[in-house]
Amino acid sequence: MIGTLLDNVLAPAPAPERVAFLKGQPYAHRGLHGNGVLENSPAAFEAAIQLGHGIECDVQAAEDGRAFVFHDYELDRLTDRSGLIGKLRTEDIDQIQLNDGHGKIPRLRETLAQIAGRVPVLIEIKSRSMQVGPLCLSVRRALEGYRSPAAIMSFNPLVGAWFRKNAEHIVRGLVVTEEDSKKWRGRIARHRNLWTARPDFLAYDIRDLPSRFAAAQRARGLPLVTWTVRSAEQEKIASIYADEPVYEIPQS
Repeated sequence: MIGTLLDNVLAPAPAPERVAFLKGQPYAHRGLHGNGVLENSPAAFEAAIQLGHGIECDVQAAEDGRAFVFHDYELDRLTDRSGLIGKLRTEDIDQIQLNDGHGKIPRLRETLAQIAGRVPVLIEIKSRSMQVGPLCLSVRRALEGYRSPAAIMSFNPLVGAWFRKNAEHIVRGLVVTEEDSKKWRGRIARHRNLWTARPDFLAYDIRDLPSRFAAAQRARGLPLVTWTVRSAEQEKIASIYADEPVYEIPQS
């Protein structure tokens, strides 16, 4: 009861119309990839669009903070280069090709131009640093003039706090996993992160559902998307305890 009262004061629920676009379609995790289509690539995004599904994508910062659509902190898995993407200049990343002929690593602005409002997009901002400003600013600039359904989200609650202060009009989410933190310290940390980020919605680990914390926030009016749904059993859980799944197709 006390926790709910504090949540209502320190992280009030959004107006329903602000977050209505989050519901109504599933989201393809890193685009609709697999079976020869690379994650976070233009081909993966186009495949999701053709199904009318929303898109979840990831952004990493170049050395100068420019937002590139890429999941890993290292280049090794998805390109023929190695090392940290965050140590490279924008002009150098622009020359790097994704594996298997999927083109270059796209800038966020390029991905938004491709999506062009045809489906909603969730942009996960990857940041392990306390210094979130440069990447958040780059994402905000990429979204300038983009009038179609879009939201940002992050594990790092400082990202949500930055957008609340500097771009309040952009819908923001908090990504949550309870892995290794299900006891009282974890519960306190989840509330603390919620109060810091003051999110409009939660993106919750499917492995943690059902969850008392997630259910309480959903009951207060925060939409809940859940990641990463990869099986019929998880799809059923998502349909009961969340509003929409962020899914991947099984690999053949």
